[in-house]
Order: sequence, then C-alpha cells, then structure tokens
Amino acid sequence: MPRRHDHDAGGPADLLAAKARLREQVWAAMSVKGIVRFPSPENRIPNFVGAEAAAERLADTPQWRRAHTVKSNPDSPQLPVRVRALDDGKLLYMAVPRLAERDPFFVLDPARLADPPRKAASIKGAARSARTVGFDAMEPVDLVVTGCVAVGEDGARLGKGGGFSDLELALAGAAGLVDAKTVVVTTVHDVQVQPAGVIPTARHDIRVDLIVTPTRVVKCPRGRSRLPLLDPSLLTPEKIASIPLLGRLL
Repeated sequence: MPRRHDHDAGGPADLLAAKARLREQVWAAMSVKGIVRFPSPENRIPNFVGAEAAAERLADTPQWRRAHTVKSNPDSPQLPVRVRALDDGKLLYMAVPRLAERDPFFVLDPARLADPPRKAASIKGAARSARTVGFDAMEPVDLVVTGCVAVGEDGARLGKGGGFSDLELALAGAAGLVDAKTVVVTTVHDVQVQPAGVIPTARHDIRVDLIVTPTRVVKCPRGRSRLPLLDPSLLTPEKIASIPLLGRLL
C-alpha cells in the first residue's frame, strides 16, 4: 500500500485523525462506476467523470474571465482547467509535484508551447513546453486553482494530507505573488462537496472562494481576511528535507 501523504504532517493528533477519516469516506464514495476515473482515487486528489464539464463551467464565471495569470495544482482532475487556461491565453504556473525541485513551478506561456495545450499542461508534457522557476521569477497570480479530496460549502478544504497546497499559498503570499484578495477555486465532483462545518480545519489551511462541479457553482462565504502563514512549528524535519525551497528559507 502506498505511503499516506499525511505520514509527516504536523499538528494536533485528533485533528489529523478526523481529516484522515473524512478522506477515507470520500475516496470510498468516489470508487463507484459513473464517478471514478483512472487512476484509483485512494491517496490522491481524485480524478472524476465530469472533470471537463466542471472546467467549462469554471470558464463561464466572471472570476475566470478576469484572470490573466493562473496557478494550478498538477493533479489529473484539474488537467482540463489547465488546458482551458492555455486555450484562453492565460499565463499558467503549475506546481512541480511535491514541490520537489529547487525551482518548484513550471511556467507555461500559451504563446511559447512546444506541444498542444492538452499535452503541454500534463505533468510529463510540461517538461517539454515549460521551464521551472522560483517565486522570484513569477508574476503576481490572479486566480489559484487547487485540487481537493473534499471541500465544504463554507470554503473549508481537505487535501491529501501532505500540506503542499497550504505551503504554496503561504510561500506565494510571503513573496507578494498573491494576497487576501486573490481568488481561490476548486473543481470537484458533487459527492466531494460537504455541508458547512463538516471539514475540520486549522489556521494554516487554505479556504476556497469558489467550488465548481459538473452541475453547479458554489460561492463560499468570504471568511479569509489574510492568507495562510508559514508555521515552521507544523513542519516536521522530514517535510523540510523533502522540499528544497523550505531548506533554503528555514
């Protein structure tokens, strides 16, 4: 069995356990015909039938139309969003999986792609059509796309447990690339959406402004007056050692 992403997570044990239980429930709910799409959802940001429809619905929102620069997670269910960003002429930043490179973001310029957008926006394709950059070489970001295991109608987000999305936003905020007004969105299947108050959160967790599914758009209450802050006390030595950027900052 693959190692769980929260194996090196820091924080209160009861909070981590509650998050882990909810992940298992959502992964099980998605492992059915008509929802599941390769690869298997367990231990992942789950891919789902209807990801393309969700991306199209997102593209119809004013938040998307206003954005010139987009930062996205690299996971499979958000591939249609990344492709649409390039098709729409938006500058796209895509996180290197697990932030494992010295320069932890791919930059994809729609005017300078070596491959068509669908290939260029994949993890493998980005190696041909993109170069890696650090925060010092990035432009301010208008819209952040994050993947979720589950998301609450109150904007609470549950990821895989590795904390990488929270770290990305905190570090981008420290670098001046995003601020409290930056729009954070996610595309998910309807079964991933939870009622307000169900998802337990900590102060460092991302909150989203907009949830987009294949069937609806949910505008979340704007409960974010500031971005998550980098809290070194929640970072284990294993986590710091695995992310070169943290090793340089801490």
